[in-house]
Amino acid sequence: MTVGILPDGDLDPAEAAAAGLAQAAAEAAHFPKIYGEPMLEMPRDLYIPPDALEVILESFEGPLDLLLYLIRKANISVLDIPMAALTQQYLIYVEAMHKRNLELAAEYLLMAAMMIEIKSRMLLPRPPRLDTGEPEDPRAELVRRLIEYEQMKAAAAKLDALPQAERDYEWVTVWIADKVAERQPAVSLQDLQTAWLALMKQARIMQHHKIKRQELSVREHMSQILRRLQGGAFVSFDRLFVIEAGISSLVVSFIALLELVRENLIEVTQSEALAPIYAKLADANTLHS
Repeated sequence: MTVGILPDGDLDPAEAAAAGLAQAAAEAAHFPKIYGEPMLEMPRDLYIPPDALEVILESFEGPLDLLLYLIRKANISVLDIPMAALTQQYLIYVEAMHKRNLELAAEYLLMAAMMIEIKSRMLLPRPPRLDTGEPEDPRAELVRRLIEYEQMKAAAAKLDALPQAERDYEWVTVWIADKVAERQPAVSLQDLQTAWLALMKQARIMQHHKIKRQELSVREHMSQILRRLQGGAFVSFDRLFVIEAGISSLVVSFIALLELVRENLIEVTQSEALAPIYAKLADANTLHS
């Protein structure tokens, strides 16, 4: 930006006005805005409550926690507590908490009274103990409580450092069925042929060489097979046939079995490939379908 200077050292009126507007805009940018307009002065009727801005620097879980904080802050030993200085600092903190309108628990005031009593007893002559002959320390009970509290606080910190559910990890629930239904393999024609050939082989071994004419009914053998399956349980394939009846009876029984399967009156199945074949009566749903 070029600024013109008049011979007598003054700025050009137009450029001076522009510079003034730029300075005013820069100053307005640092002011708070209400509805887009800069607030150049504080409202006279603005009321700010005294507790609107309150900062709490330390929070304690109880009087023992406050005492332990003061001891660690002063870098002194728990076994040798200077009661006068510690009591003074404790009362300063309690008074500061009271000024901030905090609800003081009764235990804070009780601890303050206990510390004042210990401080007073420290100034008085102390009678010796009967067992050791040494003067009794009025701070002994307070020291014991501080050591126990410090140990419990350290144990609680260790427990808090352990992984916790819903803080460090989430539970995952997985539903597993108690019993999984196994899908049995289908019986193929090759399996039926293999089982049939095994029966034929047994029949040839046990059959006497006789030639006679027999009139065999497929329907009758179908009824016999259905009677053997009346219990509703699985029956092995070879138990559906009477091997002693001969090859002719076996052939008719096998035809009757195939007819029952075709009419969906019975079911043939096996637990796995090349396993024994079983038959059972068809369910009612299967019959209706």
